[in-house]
Amino acid sequence: MISVLYLGAIDYATGLRLQQRLVELRKEGQVGDVLLLLEHAPVITLGRNAKARNIVASPEVLAQREVEVFECDRGGDVTFHGPGQLVGYPIFDLRGFPAKDGKRKTLGVIEYVRRLEEVLIRTCADFRIPAKRISGLTGVWTDHEIEAKIAALGVHISRGVTSHGVALNVNTDLSYFNLIIPCGIESKPVTSIEKELGKRIPLEEVANSVSRNFGQVFESQVLWLENLNDLLGPVVGVPLKTPDDLRRIHKEDDTAWA
Repeated sequence: MISVLYLGAIDYATGLRLQQRLVELRKEGQVGDVLLLLEHAPVITLGRNAKARNIVASPEVLAQREVEVFECDRGGDVTFHGPGQLVGYPIFDLRGFPAKDGKRKTLGVIEYVRRLEEVLIRTCADFRIPAKRISGLTGVWTDHEIEAKIAALGVHISRGVTSHGVALNVNTDLSYFNLIIPCGIESKPVTSIEKELGKRIPLEEVANSVSRNFGQVFESQVLWLENLNDLLGPVVGVPLKTPDDLRRIHKEDDTAWA
């Protein structure tokens, strides 16, 4: 069972604190696997492998555009989160998912990352956007002559429990990516569902697609919850049905990837 919470727009610091608390609860067995879906106010994040020089905008320009900067413990380099981008934070205990590669009993980091990419590829297909992986690069790219990055990925795993996750550009203002060298890759552009289709798509519609594909790829039932309290109380919700009125909320053996 994967419990899904759609939180709407929250600032990055709040999202980070929420992840950290849910990771603690997941390790203690007080909650099950959780998928947070949300969007952030404009923010640039630097992963464990980030190079500061990949932020090309000056502090003055960042302040003018009201873009925050955060260092975090996910894998990967520099990326941007902002309005119109759907961010997914899976808080999963990988020991509960059997591996299919025959090399181990439970899901490992590489297979987990490949599954996240598969979720995003299937979501793009739901909107008739051909997407693919590129060997040697992490994330999801449009399958055109000029390959463009439509989704970024960076994860952290501690004692088998995941945090951070994926970011899919839906109606994102792509000019924000001019402030950085996205993931340290200068040779490929960034795109969005809106740019590919020539029209805006409601973020909630994409969230529903993402949650459904998480269920299929991770072979789990998906249950939409109304609020965070439902995680700690009796389970309430209807599988694969988006609630009509979702409330918004305003080092061990660690592994980072991407």
